Amino acid sequence: MSGLAVGDVVAEREAHLTRASLLAYANASGDQNPIHQDDEVAAAVGLPGVIAHGMLTMGLAVQPVVDWVAAIGGGARIAEYGVRFTRMVVVDAETGADVRVVAKVGALDAEAGTARIDLAVTSGDETVLGKAQVTVSGLDAGAALPARPAERV
Repeated sequence: MSGLAVGDVVAEREAHLTRASLLAYANASGDQNPIHQDDEVAAAVGLPGVIAHGMLTMGLAVQPVVDWVAAIGGGARIAEYGVRFTRMVVVDAETGADVRVVAKVGALDAEAGTARIDLAVTSGDETVLGKAQVTVSGLDAGAALPARPAERV
């Protein structure tokens, strides 16, 4: 955990979602709920438009931390992950939607070899996941940690 401090950004990523992305996720996950594919159905149930799957959003949010942990190697692993869904990601038929993730160290426990990574997950100017936290365990107190990747997918 050498060189790691509370407040450090360990990873960032921005992902662009399209209706094709939602269809691919629906086919892979088996979640064919039409609110993720059909504007008329989404509107009929009171939604502002077609929305991204919650589990897709949750998966996009944790992936930068997964990549960071993989780069650490050794015994580092994700021990726990949880979120609160606070807003929907509306995916426009023409422009899609961007989901931005910033992963920041929220707490460190050198004795236990753990770090709590807090995720700021937004789409547009709205926070879409609240209390999004990842516990990383198996961190060696003397190990140097990799520089944070910043990327767009």
